[in-house]
Amino acid sequence: MPTDSAACHCVLCQDIDEPDPRTRSTVDVIRQHGWQVVMIPADDLGPGWAYTIGLWHTHRMPELAMFGLDVGLMQTVLNDLGRQAVEGRSLEAGQERHDVASVPVALRTVGYRWYKAFFGTAIGYYRKPPFPVLQVVWSRDGVFPWQPGGEGLLSHQPRLDLHPDDHPVGVWTQEL
Repeated sequence: MPTDSAACHCVLCQDIDEPDPRTRSTVDVIRQHGWQVVMIPADDLGPGWAYTIGLWHTHRMPELAMFGLDVGLMQTVLNDLGRQAVEGRSLEAGQERHDVASVPVALRTVGYRWYKAFFGTAIGYYRKPPFPVLQVVWSRDGVFPWQPGGEGLLSHQPRLDLHPDDHPVGVWTQEL
């Protein structure tokens, strides 16, 4: 439980008695494990994504989001990063990590304008954004989407560090 619960507006800190069933499930998982990974599978509209809820509440660490890979793999990566952070390894924007997946990942700050499109369950839990979110961006052949040759990765994962107006039009901007 965070030490500054007066500043926290989440369902647990505000002791909300009757949250909706999805939020109740999230509360139960966070109470038991410290955080939850929400998984949205790929469908006809586009790639899937996954994100944590509870790292901020329980440990005052940024929530994590990942896009465009198998949701089971993304769940594993997000849980591994969460465990490493709880054990003392920091989570900060700009980090490149080579110890959590078969490809390098980089952590990038997510702009608040993307929250409503991708993090609805977290908004329901926290009740009042902003809560910090870092995007876990994966590379292909060591190249990230913001590097020359990495532009093709944007069809698999968005650049949530960009303002939505600056993001290339595609599957990710349709949510806005």
